[in-house]
Amino acid sequence: MMHVSLSTTALIARELRALRRTCRAHLYEVFTSRAIFWALISFVAGLALITVSAQSATAQTAANTPPVLATYLAKVSPADLVEGAEAYGPLRADLPVAPLLRGGEEIGYVFVTSDFVGTTGYSGKPIHTMVAVDQDARVLGVDLVKHSEPIVLIGIPDSKIKAMVAAYKGLDLVQEAASGGASHELNIISGATVTVMVIDDSIIRAGLKVARALGLGGLRADVATGPRYEINPAATAPADWATMEGDGTLRRLSLDVGQINAAFAEMDDPRAQKRAIKRPPETTFIDMQVALVSVPSVGESLLGAAENQNLQEWMEPGEHAIMVVGRGLYSFKGSGYVRGGIFDRIVLIQDDISVRFRDRGHHRMGLIEAAGAPEYTERDLFKIPADVGFDPAKPFRLQLLVQREVAAIEKVFTTFDLAYQLPQAYLTEVAASAAAAPRAADQSEVAAQNALWRRIWQEKQLQVIALGAMLFVLTAAFFFQQVLTRSEKATRVFRVGFLLLTLVFLGWYANAQLSVVNLLALFGALMSGFSWQAFLLDPLTFILWFSVAAALLFWGRGAYCGWLCPFGALQELTNRVARRIGIPQWTLPWGLHERLWAVKYMIFLGLFGVSLYSIEQAEHLAEVEPFKTAIILKFIRAWPFVAYAAALLIAGLFVERFYCRYLCPLGAALAIPARLRMFDWLKRYKECGSPCQTCANECMVQAIHPTGEINPNECLNCMHCQVLYQSHSKCPVVIRKDKRRAAVSAPDLSNRDLKGLENHPNIRKT
Repeated sequence: MMHVSLSTTALIARELRALRRTCRAHLYEVFTSRAIFWALISFVAGLALITVSAQSATAQTAANTPPVLATYLAKVSPADLVEGAEAYGPLRADLPVAPLLRGGEEIGYVFVTSDFVGTTGYSGKPIHTMVAVDQDARVLGVDLVKHSEPIVLIGIPDSKIKAMVAAYKGLDLVQEAASGGASHELNIISGATVTVMVIDDSIIRAGLKVARALGLGGLRADVATGPRYEINPAATAPADWATMEGDGTLRRLSLDVGQINAAFAEMDDPRAQKRAIKRPPETTFIDMQVALVSVPSVGESLLGAAENQNLQEWMEPGEHAIMVVGRGLYSFKGSGYVRGGIFDRIVLIQDDISVRFRDRGHHRMGLIEAAGAPEYTERDLFKIPADVGFDPAKPFRLQLLVQREVAAIEKVFTTFDLAYQLPQAYLTEVAASAAAAPRAADQSEVAAQNALWRRIWQEKQLQVIALGAMLFVLTAAFFFQQVLTRSEKATRVFRVGFLLLTLVFLGWYANAQLSVVNLLALFGALMSGFSWQAFLLDPLTFILWFSVAAALLFWGRGAYCGWLCPFGALQELTNRVARRIGIPQWTLPWGLHERLWAVKYMIFLGLFGVSLYSIEQAEHLAEVEPFKTAIILKFIRAWPFVAYAAALLIAGLFVERFYCRYLCPLGAALAIPARLRMFDWLKRYKECGSPCQTCANECMVQAIHPTGEINPNECLNCMHCQVLYQSHSKCPVVIRKDKRRAAVSAPDLSNRDLKGLENHPNIRKT
C-alpha cells in the first residue's frame, strides 16, 4: 500500500512539473508575442512620425542650402587637388563652380559632383567628389572628399577607392561628349561595383554639365539657337529602295577587305597586320544599311503594313526603332548577344548619349517590302529606349566595332561610323514656344538616375535570373515540404546542394550577402529623404530583401537565415565536415542557451541606437558581422578581421551555427517582425515534448523547447523536424502507428490474442 502511494505521489508531482513548464511556456509565448507586437507598432508609428518631420524639415530648408562646393573649398587644399595650384577664386553666382588659381591666373575650375547630379550611392546618400577641369575640358584632378558607402567604409581600403578616383586625371570630356560617355575604360574594383559605377556616372555627367555651361573645350549647352524639329506624321516615304537611298531615308556603310586590312595595318600592334584577311581586296567585308523605321511612313515602306503595325505595337510611348541590314564576310550582330544578351558590335551615338542594344530590344525582320531591295543575310530591328534622351530629328551615328584575333584569346579592335540624318521631308518645325523649352529627357535628373540603375540591372541580368530560379525552387520546397521530407536522404541532398549554391553563387560570386548595415541604411534614407534609386543599384540585394519581407509573413526568418544567408551556409557546411571527421559537438545547457539568445538582440538594439546619432559610426560597429571578411572579401583582409571570422567559424565546428544562434544582429532584426507570420507550417504531435524529446535533441540550433514548442525566433526552417515527424525509425508516434497497422494487417493471427478479433478474416479457422 505504501508503494502505491509513493508511486502515485511521484506521478502527481511529475504531472504538476510538466503542467508548470507548459503554463510557463505559454505565458512566455503570449507575453513576448504581445510585447513584441506592441513594440513593433510603436516603432513603426514613431518611425513614421520621425520620417514625416524629417521630410518636412528637409523641404523647408532645401531652398536655403548652400552649394556643397562652398563647404569643401575651405577643407581641401588646392595643391592637394591639382599639383601647383595655389588658391581658389570666389564662388560664381550663377553656377556652383569656383576658379582654380596659380600665380593669380585661372588654370581651370573646380566643382563638386553632387551639386550637379543627384545620383546617390548604395548608402542612399550622395558621394561628394571634387573635380578640377581646365579650359580644354580636361580633368586636372579628382578627390573623393566624402562618402557613406558601407562597402567602402567596411572592407575595402579607402586608399584603393581614392586611387581609382585619382586615375580620372587627364580624362578628356570632349571625347566623352562625342562618345556618349563611353570613351574611357571603367576600372571596376571587386566588391565595390555599384559604388564605382555611381562615382563614374557622377564624374562624367557633372563634368559634361560644367564644361557645357562654361563653354570649355568648345562644348556648349544644348540651347535652342535655331529652329527645332520633330517628326511629321503626315510625311510619306518612297516605295522603292533606290529612291530611299537617293534621298537619305536609307544610309549605307560599305567596307571591302582591302579597307579593313589597311585599317589594321595602321595600328601599333604588328600582329594585326600579320593576321590580314586572305581574300581579294575588293571582296565585300560588310555592306550595311540603316533606316529610322519608327517614322510611320518609313516603317510601312520597308516592312509592309502588317509588320509595321507590329513594330508600332512593340514600341512603348517615347521609344524609337532602327532597321539594320547587312551582308558580307562580317556580321554586325556577331554571336556575343547569345551569351550575354548584348549586341557588342554596334552602338548608336548621338551627342553625349550612347545606346547599346540588348536581345530584349531586338526583333528579326522578315523580307524587305520596298521594291528593288537587294538580298541581305541579316535583317534586324533594334529598339531605342525612351529614357535615353534620343532625338530622332537630330543626326546620329551607328558605330561598328570590327575585331581581329591576334592570339589565342586576344583581339584588337577598330571602329567605323555610319552617319544618319533623317531627311527634312520627314520633319516639321516646332513652334517657338515649344522650341524654347529644353528637352525633358536631357533636363531630367530622374531619367539619368533611372538609366544608371537600369544599366546595372542589365549587366546583372543572368544573376537576377539565377536568383529568381533559386527563390522559385525554395518556395516550392517550402510549400511541398511534406512531400520532400518523406525521404531523409532526399532532404539532406537538397539542403546541402542548396547551401552550396548559396555560398558559392550568392556569396562568393555575386556578393549578395544581406547585412544589418542594409537596414541601418534604409532607416537613414527614411530619415533624410527616401529614394528607391539608392536601393535599386544592387539588384540581387534588392530582390533578396523583397523576398525576405514576403517570407517573413509565411515562414519567419528561417527562409533567409536557414537557406539564403551565405555565411550561415558556410557555418553549416563546415560543421557537417567537422561531424564527418569526428569533431565532438557541444550541447549547451538549456538554461544557458536560452539566455544567450538575448545577446544578438542587445547587439542589434545597440547598433540601431548608435545609428540614430551617426549612421557612419553604426556601420563601423557593424563589423560584429563577419560577412564582409568571409563572403565579400573572401578572407583577403587585415589579420584581425580574418582572425575574428575564423574564430566564429571554429566555434561553429563545435556548436552548430554558433554565430547565428547568439551574435547575429541581422537575425535578431528579422526575428522581430517574423512574430507576425500568418501561417504555421511545421507539424507537431501532441506527444512532442511530453514525453518525446527526439526533435528537441536533434534540432541543430536548439530552437525547440523541452516542452515541445518551436521558437519561431530561433527556427531556421531546416525541415529536419518534419523529416522526424514522418520517420518510421525515430518518431514514436509513427512507430506506434506502424505497429498497429502491422497488427491489423498480419496474415495469420491464429497464434495471437484473439480477444475482440474472433471474426477477423485473416484468422484461420479449423
